[in-house]
Amino acid sequence: MSNRSAIGVVFAVHGAVAGTLATRIPWIQDHLDIGPSVLGLALLCPSIGAFAGMPMAGRLAHRFGGRATTRVLLAAWCAILAVPALAPAPGWLFATMLLYGATSGMCDVVINAHAITLERRLRRPIISGLHGLWCVGGLAAGGVGVLAAHAGIDARLHLGAVSLALLVTGIVAGRGLLHDRTAPGTPAPRRFALPTRAILAIGAVGFCGTFAEGASADWAAVYLTKVTGAGPGTAAAGFVVFMSCMAGTRLVGDRLVRRLGAAAVVRCGGLVAAAGGVLVVTARTPVPGIAGFALIGAGAATIVPLAFAAAGNIAPTAGEGVAGVATITYLSGLTAPAVTGWAAGALSYPAAFVLIACMAAVMAPAAGALRPRASATVTESAADPAAEPAVEAGPAVPASADRSAG
Repeated sequence: MSNRSAIGVVFAVHGAVAGTLATRIPWIQDHLDIGPSVLGLALLCPSIGAFAGMPMAGRLAHRFGGRATTRVLLAAWCAILAVPALAPAPGWLFATMLLYGATSGMCDVVINAHAITLERRLRRPIISGLHGLWCVGGLAAGGVGVLAAHAGIDARLHLGAVSLALLVTGIVAGRGLLHDRTAPGTPAPRRFALPTRAILAIGAVGFCGTFAEGASADWAAVYLTKVTGAGPGTAAAGFVVFMSCMAGTRLVGDRLVRRLGAAAVVRCGGLVAAAGGVLVVTARTPVPGIAGFALIGAGAATIVPLAFAAAGNIAPTAGEGVAGVATITYLSGLTAPAVTGWAAGALSYPAAFVLIACMAAVMAPAAGALRPRASATVTESAADPAAEPAVEAGPAVPASADRSAG
């Protein structure tokens, strides 16, 4: 298995874990007999765990190498999938969800940092396609989860079986990951440091993209039901269209970056997502509403992966850059659904999506933050001496490939 195929499978497995658990949350709620408030606290725990865990990921990769760290954290992420359904009481559920989030956040950082290292080796963008495979894995696993829930299969059996299957798949894929090691003399990532101005600028773009993505994903079905009068099946189809457009755009995103450059792709994506938001706001029947969500999904699709790549290429280490931006995007993903709900309750659903359209529009003028620039220092990963020499500094793709630079 090639390095590119191996990291692709890793991303798909990571997405499949997330997609699987999401479908069995109702079973866990019924099994523990907990109300929506307690469940809401439980669903907040993964984000708290991720915030706590992400800063440690870069130091683990620095000490043990990106390949080894990715393999261990992916295995842990797959194994923890089976645990939440085994919680005997809400307190145990909180603890398992904290662990689930911490493992997810750390694994998220190292697989993206590893992908950026491979981008430098290949001298061509791959990270958007990898995030597309993450979506594919999540959608496929979610479909299996829906069938399992519909068939009344016990979530403990379902999650345990999927956990084992994904664990084996991840172990096999891990053998094909790029061999890397920490370059001699490379300083360890800092335990805590305020993000640089450049990282903050990139993070702001990622924040806007994640806000539009997260709010639309959580509220699309509700919006279509409440505003356009869509039935349950049509409303669910709107969410599927949204996610499918996001996945499809990510899968072709690398070609767009090679042709136009990262900044231009983000700029166009922001405009497309903003247009989708306007269409959603003005829609009063299901078809234009679904079309609007499709545009939001397609426009916001490449924002986060390209923000990760840009940050990883200007930070002292790829892991540190990814962790800085990931922290900001996780914050956005955590707040977007709640802020949208508050705005909808205080004003109206269309008014809430005016905010989302504005967040998407901000990405267009802010896209220049993602223009490639030379790295400040040598990156943390060096290639296997037996393999082709890796690129240790500079952008993930040649600067000439980004026609918006300069």
